Amino acid sequence: MKPNRRRTAFLAAVAVTTVALPTASAVAAPRPDSAGPLTILLSNDDGYSAPGIKAVFDKLTAAGHDVTIVAPAANQSGASAKRTVEDGHQVTAKKVSDKVWAVDGTPADSVLFGLGHVLAGGKVDLVVSGTNFGQNVGGIVNNSGTVGAAVTAIDLGVPAIAVSTEFDFDDMRNTIANMPATADFVTRLVARLQRTARGGRLLPRHAGLNVNYPTRPGLAAPTGVAFTRQSREELFGVAYEPSGGDTFTMKVSYAETEGEAWSDLAALARGKVSITPIDADWTADPATYGATTARLGGLR
Repeated sequence: MKPNRRRTAFLAAVAVTTVALPTASAVAAPRPDSAGPLTILLSNDDGYSAPGIKAVFDKLTAAGHDVTIVAPAANQSGASAKRTVEDGHQVTAKKVSDKVWAVDGTPADSVLFGLGHVLAGGKVDLVVSGTNFGQNVGGIVNNSGTVGAAVTAIDLGVPAIAVSTEFDFDDMRNTIANMPATADFVTRLVARLQRTARGGRLLPRHAGLNVNYPTRPGLAAPTGVAFTRQSREELFGVAYEPSGGDTFTMKVSYAETEGEAWSDLAALARGKVSITPIDADWTADPATYGATTARLGGLR
């Protein structure tokens, strides 16, 4: 839905932090044979008790998969892929129930702990992150803790899916009400990956998906599925107003744009599920790479 006067509720949920992607070790290996029920690590950035992660847990578990939640103890929206990797660092992680862990850290920290401790030595087929409270499209993706959790798994060679439910700027309750439908779609998506994997990896090595599910008027079903690319649009504008001394008040605005025709933004605007394949590789596309290196030719 297009943003209006209620957009501030969405803006308040978004933060910006630094991206850090160091290497990790001692993680559970992905299982080459994806036939039958899957072992799935489920995380997010909204926290282990958020309605979105519960909806996905319930649907994937009902489908017969072995699902374990390892997620932040508190909201970590905007944490991107920030990791705490420090020898001797004390990690606080509470086992809430047999299948739920709450980690005092970022989404990436949670995935590291899940693969490196909770499911260490086992076989993990897939990491799912979400469903997030609000879409992760355009420039938001680079700051998203939901996507950051998936990127962490991808970097470690485990297939991953980040999933988000579009924010309804008119009534945020509709976003929560749409999460079971989002979870149903994720379950169907996982089943399709299983069928097409033919006993192999669910996704190509170092590949993942960023999925955004639309919230339409009356919670109507999506108009279809679109395979997209991340938009270049920056959705947030930031200004700073002096508020005395060395203090400044941040003012955030939301850009009302539908993005390029092929983009994640455009797909949501048309009521479609946006699926963007991702690989966590920040190397520029061939044309940009070639043009840039040509300018630097002969540099010594």
